Amino acid sequence: MKRLKSASKALKAPADATRNGTRGSLHRSVAQDIGARILNGEFAPGTLLPNEAEWCKSFGVSRTAVREAIKMLMGKGLIISRPRIGSRVLPRAQWNLLDRDVLGWYVAAAKQSHFLAHMQQVREILEPETAALAAANHTAEQLLAIEEAYAAMAAARTLAAWNDADVKFHFAILQAAGNELLVPLGLVIESALGSMFTYTARQKGDVGRTLPGHERILVAIRARRPNAARQAVRKLLGDTSRIVGQVIQAGSRKARAARA
Repeated sequence: MKRLKSASKALKAPADATRNGTRGSLHRSVAQDIGARILNGEFAPGTLLPNEAEWCKSFGVSRTAVREAIKMLMGKGLIISRPRIGSRVLPRAQWNLLDRDVLGWYVAAAKQSHFLAHMQQVREILEPETAALAAANHTAEQLLAIEEAYAAMAAARTLAAWNDADVKFHFAILQAAGNELLVPLGLVIESALGSMFTYTARQKGDVGRTLPGHERILVAIRARRPNAARQAVRKLLGDTSRIVGQVIQAGSRKARAARA
């Protein structure tokens, strides 16, 4: 792939960050901009990115800040950098989508129907068994966290409040599962769940409509009934799957109409 002729399209680093930010905040700002543009397709896999001098001019930052940003993006599996060659975007299969930053950029850049379908698949794989484990393994403190999140959902009167409590409810269940390897995964997908819940709650038109489904999950976990917890989650996910299916179908209809 040919090197891009210039970095003229690169967004400037925020003025206040350039004037007052630390080196760490500067390189992170640069990495965030470049990374987001890789995820949204502006810099496709195989593309040779602008060189250090071009990035420095575009962002108004030092070579040190650019180099640190490049190292950060390499660590996330987005690019590879070689002396006298430059930095090249790696194939999508090598991107670390479970990195919090990369996942956030992915959520922002992905086609809505694509993101919802893939996120729903992840939920269907993880959540029923996680709830079953929570029913078997939870401590009193962990159960209290689930109950408090449920109470916050019941008290929510706005989409933002409901969404925040909903994410906490599912994360509390994951923490109660008793599997330490699941906790970092939950921390990573927390923001993606928030984006999904915001969208599906809007489509349902009533932030409290799925409260009974969440209550069934809570009751089963409290009673230490793994299979009941598993089935309660599957029932709740079935409702979300219908919403996701409607979104995908609507997108397909629009695409066919555009081609007609």
